[in-house]
Parts: sequence; C-alpha cells; structure tokens
Amino acid sequence: MSVETETLELGGAPSVATGAGLVLLYAPEGPSVPPLVLLSEDARVLGREPPPGGVALPFASVSRVHARVFRRGAEIVVEDLESRNGTFVAGARVERAFAAHGDEVRVGEVLFKVVTTGIERYQHPDSPVPPALEGLRGGASMEAVRREILRIARADLSVLVLGETGSGKEVVATALHRASGRPGRLATVNCAAIPANLLESELFGYKRGAFTGADRDRMGIVKSADGGTLFLDEIGDMPLEAQAKVLRMLETRQVTPLGSHVSEPVDVRIVSATHRPLPRFVDQERFRADLFARIAGHTIALPPLRERKEDLADLVRHFLAKAGGSHLRVAPAFMLGMLGYAWPFNVRELEAAIKRAVALADDVLDERHLPVNAGTRALAVADAAKTLGEGRSSAPPAEALRALLERHGGNVAAVARELGKDRAQVHRWMKHHALAAETFRK
Repeated sequence: MSVETETLELGGAPSVATGAGLVLLYAPEGPSVPPLVLLSEDARVLGREPPPGGVALPFASVSRVHARVFRRGAEIVVEDLESRNGTFVAGARVERAFAAHGDEVRVGEVLFKVVTTGIERYQHPDSPVPPALEGLRGGASMEAVRREILRIARADLSVLVLGETGSGKEVVATALHRASGRPGRLATVNCAAIPANLLESELFGYKRGAFTGADRDRMGIVKSADGGTLFLDEIGDMPLEAQAKVLRMLETRQVTPLGSHVSEPVDVRIVSATHRPLPRFVDQERFRADLFARIAGHTIALPPLRERKEDLADLVRHFLAKAGGSHLRVAPAFMLGMLGYAWPFNVRELEAAIKRAVALADDVLDERHLPVNAGTRALAVADAAKTLGEGRSSAPPAEALRALLERHGGNVAAVARELGKDRAQVHRWMKHHALAAETFRK
C-alpha cells in the first residue's frame, strides 16, 4: 500500500499519511499521548482541551488550546495560540515558526520531534525483537538495523560496522554472531589498545621459544575464534604492518604462529568496526585499499543517539532497571534536560550518566542529576521544566543563567524568550545571582 493512499489512526482523528508529522520524544507520566501526530495542510491544534480533530495533551503545563501545527508544502508551520507557558521550536520560544526536519517542538512539558518525510517508519514494530537482537534497543532507526542484521547474519560476508564512539558497534557484532548460527565463539580484538609490536602474537599466537619469555605455545585470538566470529574493533587504528598480515590471513584462511613455519587453517567470519573515515584513510594511504575491500563486504551504519532521541526515554528506563534504580521517580525536568543534551559519546555515555544519577539520587531524579557536562541548553530546558512542574518561578542555577547571557551577548529579551519568561523575571534572577547584562555585551 502506498504512503499516499494509506490511512492511519494516529494522533487523534484519522489522517492521510503524507509522511510528515510529529514524533513523541517525551511526555510526563500519567495520561497517554499519541506517539505519532500526522500532519497535513489542515491544522492540528495541540492542547489540554483541543477542538475535535486536535491532539489532547492533558497536563497542567499545557494550555487549553496551546499551539497549532500544519504542513505547508515541504515545511512544517508551528504557531503559538497565546499559551501560558509558550511554544518552543529548536529551543527558542516562538509565536510562529517554520520547523525543519529533526527540530524539537516543546508544548509545556511535552516534547516532539518534527519529521518532514517518512513518519510511517516511526510506528512501533508489531513483531517482538528476536532474543539474539535484544541488545539493540530502540524504535524505527534500530528496527532498520535489526532487519539488516537478520538479512545478512548467515551470509558468507565480512561486515563493517560504522558509528560514532559509544553508539553500539560491539552490540551489533554480538547480535551478528548470535544470529549467524556459527558454532564457534565470538572473539574480540581492540586494534587501538594492543601495541603494534604485540598485535601479531596476540592475533596469531606463538610457539615456545619464539621470543624471550615465550616459555610455552599460545593460541592466538584468531584461532580461538575458529568456527565463530572475529570482531576487529577500531580497525581504523590498526598499524599498516599488521594490516598486511590480517589481509594475508583473510586471503589464505590460514594463520602462522610466531616461531612456526607451519600454517594452520582457520574458519572465521570477520566483523570490523570503526569510527574513522576509512575511505579517506585509504586515499591518504593510512589504510590498505585491498584490506578495506575485504572487510567491507557489507556495511552497517549506526545512527548517533542525538538522531534517535525518540528512543531516549525507553533507554533511560532500561538503564535505570539495569542500575537498580527502577524505584526512582523521574521528574520532567530530568527527562527534558536529558533530551536537551547532544550525547557526543552516545549510548555508552547515557548508561554512565544513569549509573551516576542512581548513585546520587534518593527518591527522585531531577535537574540536579543531569550529566555534569550536559551543557547550557540542557540546563536551561531542565530549569524551565522545573518551573512549569512546580508552578513557581524558582531561579535557575547561576551557571546556567550566566551561560545563557554569554550566548545572547547580554540580550535579556533573548534569554527571556528562550526560557519562556518575562524579561522582568529574568532581571529578578540576575539580581538574585548578582549578574549584570552589561558584563556580557560585546
């Protein structure tokens, strides 16, 4: 069925799936909120008590009729309806704005992501995740990765996994091995951690007497993965000399331990991973072109966490349970602050942040438990959410207010717009923290 003719029951009234809409990133606990809001040229009203055809967001932080959203050509238009707490697009308070693909729209304590095409892909998959792939948590983006893994898991292909640091490349390698049905083990080599002079002996093993200290035979990592999968992590950092030896192993399917003249057959499936730009490295002769051709039989690219923030709430719950923090209440200020952070080190950084928060929290996670390097935008969003949730105007931390003033060059009106506050309120906060606008003007 084509996207143009498909009718879906999402976000309130039935609507033709044009491919544009809003994807829910976060809503406070309590009443359910549509995970997808499909948009057309007919405006959809978002509010606590919207008119027929609107989208109900039944929270105290949302005005009765809060905002109007509609599609105009290839653009999404967002209009505030004189709401009490304001409507925000990409972190800035707006009266009317054009939202680009990926922009975040905040209505009270509810946060959406704008999708200008392909929103049907964000529907939660109906089929359960196979046990072999359960480590790959997430919705639309990770569902595409899971399907790709299942398609090629049993094929006789080397796989190259690309992704930023902490994005889950080792999880993909583990899923590929489990889904492959290969009887051998999964063996991992961190190519960046093993010194160049030891890499050959670690990979291929050695015979007794091969070098000083070699008092017995030792099986290499490659041979230990015979019948299974060899995961070459951070292969972009492998020295050129070692690359030549790995290439020979891939071509001959044999290994020769140090100190031996006898080659031994080996059957391994190669999965490599890197955050390095290997094609550029090939052009610069920092990585062998023939080895690149061998390891890139099929390429899987992992999206960074900042591009799949619709998964963040579920990942937070998962890591809370893993860290023994399922009993903790998650305040809107915490979640909105987490969503306001770019996560440069991806899921690995998120898990570490949740472990820290669980260790520090008593019964609730709030803005005090955000990552120490969360940044100005995350702190500002969290403070605004705290003010909405408490129904009072508590001052933001001095550090967050100072950073906002620096970014806006001492323009108090711009700071007030970003925080969704009157200028008079911002001036009171500045007085409370002994901050003067003139100090930040260039």
